[in-house]
Amino acid sequence: KTAFLHGELEEDIYMQQLEGFIVSKKEGYVCLLKKFLYGLKQSPRQWYKRVDSFMTSYDFKRSSFDSCVYFKKNSDGSFVYLLLYVDDV
Repeated sequence: KTAFLHGELEEDIYMQQLEGFIVSKKEGYVCLLKKFLYGLKQSPRQWYKRVDSFMTSYDFKRSSFDSCVYFKKNSDGSFVYLLLYVDDV
């Protein structure tokens, strides 16, 4: 349930202070995000980049037909297939 929160920020993203958490006498200040939040348009892409990096580091190949399908040929000639699915992208 927290997959999209684990991407790495590649740019500075600022947001308004949340209602109820506004610092007194600093109402006009904004917050610099250190991690992703749900709802950011960058979150799904960054999550996918992290998964892709992980899979390729273990010698899995990404399918040229579907970027959410990975495969790896074992030394005995058998294959391992991994399919990714996220329903709220």
